[in-house]
Amino acid sequence: MTAKEYLSQAYHLDQRIRCKMEQVASLDDLAKRAVAIISDTPGNPNRGRSAMADAVEKIVDLKMEIKAEIGRLVDLKVGITNAISQVGNEEYQVLLEKRYLCFQTWEDISVELGWSLRWTYAIHGKALAELDEKMNSAC
Repeated sequence: MTAKEYLSQAYHLDQRIRCKMEQVASLDDLAKRAVAIISDTPGNPNRGRSAMADAVEKIVDLKMEIKAEIGRLVDLKVGITNAISQVGNEEYQVLLEKRYLCFQTWEDISVELGWSLRWTYAIHGKALAELDEKMNSAC
């Protein structure tokens, strides 16, 4: 696995977590708006659970998945932080942290660091090359 692939895992996991959190928010909203329908018709005697109970169970399961993935993300970010700290150049470290831990855009990184976009890309390439070297020598 290349350094870029390793570092990019945090972003992808973060996006999955955010997506699941949006799903939970949507399901919570639906559950809050659900209205019980009162009717004289008896319910299905073969059905032991309500649709609301099924929805709540799905919400709880999704929240448990999110909790587990957040734990994985924290562990991954600790690993990425340790890997980035192995890079000797502080500028490289800052750039890698801003991109792969804070998920900043290239434009935002360039402005914050006072670099041109082209220079930011060049430094990024050098930082990844150094991190690749460190990761390969550790194997």
